[in-house]
Amino acid sequence: MNADQLLPAAVLWDMDGTLLDTERYWIEAEYNLVAEHGGSWNDHHCHAVVGMDLRDSARYIQTHGGVDLPVDVLVNQLLDRVLASLHSNSDATALWMPGARDLLGQLRAVGVPCALVTMSWRRLADEVVALLPQGTFDAVIVGDEVTMGKPHPEPYLNAAGALGVVPTRCVAIEDSPTGLRSAEAAGCASVAVPNLVPIAAVPGRIVLTSLVGVTAQWLGTLVTQRTAARSPGPLDT
Repeated sequence: MNADQLLPAAVLWDMDGTLLDTERYWIEAEYNLVAEHGGSWNDHHCHAVVGMDLRDSARYIQTHGGVDLPVDVLVNQLLDRVLASLHSNSDATALWMPGARDLLGQLRAVGVPCALVTMSWRRLADEVVALLPQGTFDAVIVGDEVTMGKPHPEPYLNAAGALGVVPTRCVAIEDSPTGLRSAEAAGCASVAVPNLVPIAAVPGRIVLTSLVGVTAQWLGTLVTQRTAARSPGPLDT
């Protein structure tokens, strides 16, 4: 087996809570928006929408938070608040989740393509990508450019398609059960790094406390072991 066979075909990254410690910004935005509309909100509701398609999150906030705004207006108000919080942070490097930036750099150095697969919308994702060296992400899949968001597999299938790779030879890195359901339904090997919401360890899923010390070669072994354990299917051709 040569060195390339020890590497994944691609690594597909969630953004909020996986790449950046920005879930707190979303929670603050939700609490403030609901309060301004006279509703009530709590951490249970915050955790329920983590990783979810933003339009689905908006519908949840309409129902459980009593916010009487059209879905896209509600989403854009949340995005405005999260972007304002991001811009107010004088040290953006402090937002990177432990080990994430190092692993991204290593993958880039060894030629493993990466995609960002986020339910945040384009205007937020582009600002995050701009914080990284040019070419860090070979594709960026965002919530306002998919038909079905997480937990549907479409975002991860689109990411693999944009990179020209087979989903079953990719590794997805996620921080939420919702995101993992999307990645696993697409056929990706999955690495979970829980942030706000607990994640159960199930067969075929690796749960870590952080990405510190994770290497491109180790991610490749996850794909190799998974491929060896399953019989070939239509996605492997």
